[in-house]
Amino acid sequence: MRKIIASAFVSLDGVMQAPGGPDEDPTGGFKYGGWTAPYWDDALSAVMDELLSTPFDLLLGRKTYDIFAAYWPYMKTEPGTDDFSELTAEVTRLFNGAIKYVATHSPDTLGWHNSQSLDRDVVASLRDLKKKDGPALLVQGSSNFVQTLLKHNLIDEVTLLSFPVAFGKGKRFFGDGTKPGAFKLTKSTVSGSGVLVARYEPDGDVKTGSFAAEDPSEAEIERRKNLF
Repeated sequence: MRKIIASAFVSLDGVMQAPGGPDEDPTGGFKYGGWTAPYWDDALSAVMDELLSTPFDLLLGRKTYDIFAAYWPYMKTEPGTDDFSELTAEVTRLFNGAIKYVATHSPDTLGWHNSQSLDRDVVASLRDLKKKDGPALLVQGSSNFVQTLLKHNLIDEVTLLSFPVAFGKGKRFFGDGTKPGAFKLTKSTVSGSGVLVARYEPDGDVKTGSFAAEDPSEAEIERRKNLF
């Protein structure tokens, strides 16, 4: 069974909007595009290299697909060219070669090589896709699409790179589609620039307990009455 693995750059308050540049996604008045760049270092490059080291196909929402399709096919992959980066070249080769499964209402406009649309019933399409043989399905960005995946418990693994910055508003990874649930931390590291990289797997329902006194005081009983 194929896994759906979601990966995202997020701020401390959970915002994942426009990590790559100021013109990436300024919708809603978001003016901090490109916020990951000042924190990037060799440790984060190594994290991305590890994330992309096993075979994968891409699973994308339409907006992220358009951002990627206007960027990755045009990146240089030959050493010696201006602005050449080995990491960028490797990601370019991997992304261009991967099958791109896209949630879109306009399948005829998917011009990037190896792109195909999911059926209009996206959830059913994904459940069928997961049952087939093939590499993992890697979700990058796609904040709106992620909400559908979260709502229907379709994500098998999450890697969040949490940057030491907060925005107050913006598109969030755990947004309107989030259902209550627990997660198990399976791996973590911290980069020299202070970025926390954490990998999680779903871990069932939310578990609760209580540190309250068995015999609450009169003041506590009165406090509870005033809560509603």
